Amino acid sequence: MRYFIVLFLMCVGLNAQQIDHSKWTSFLQQHVSEYGNVDYKVISKNPSELNRYLNEFVNIHPNVSWTKNETLAYWINAYNAFTIKLIIDNYPVKSINDISQPWDKKFIPINGKSISLNYIEHEILRKMNEPRIHFAINCASISCPKLLNEAYVPETLDGQLDNAAKEFINSNKNKLTSGNIKISKIFKWFKKDFETNGSIIDFINNYSEIKLSSKEKIGYLDYNWSLNE
Repeated sequence: MRYFIVLFLMCVGLNAQQIDHSKWTSFLQQHVSEYGNVDYKVISKNPSELNRYLNEFVNIHPNVSWTKNETLAYWINAYNAFTIKLIIDNYPVKSINDISQPWDKKFIPINGKSISLNYIEHEILRKMNEPRIHFAINCASISCPKLLNEAYVPETLDGQLDNAAKEFINSNKNKLTSGNIKISKIFKWFKKDFETNGSIIDFINNYSEIKLSSKEKIGYLDYNWSLNE
């Protein structure tokens, strides 16, 4: 019995290493503006730095020894990094929707299998009961929450997610004028995620600079899928 316990601990230890997300921060600060605009043209001409970071996901992946924040940071960064990979592999494009089945394409090699962006979002991140992830993952489009030009890291993740939520909710991607509220369709598509502890208005009021009445009628803005470059 002791042998099997030792063997288990050894196996866990083999995959206990973490990805060095500082590489991702360095890459983002070179190629992503403070407003979230991505220089896909430059990246597509020299993708080696991006590929070096992506290659780490092939052999390193979360296991039972990881904390929730370590796992969240891993998958948020993976989603954003592989989204850029998808764009530059098909560049030039005017929209991610110009790519055939961009969300379901199984091009992401993690833990011995190929997975899609949809798999990361719906089968992993959304099941972690953290609605703020919707303001951290970026779909390479103008109406998406901006791509943060630094990595999400476990040590500061809660603050980073709060800041992402505040910035998105108070940006021009939502119109919070009383009597004429129009919000991003992200709140419509993922309504269930935002209503786990109240209404969508309750969720927005946690981060909004303008406090909304629970009686406000909600409309939704058109979504701009043009590339965020």
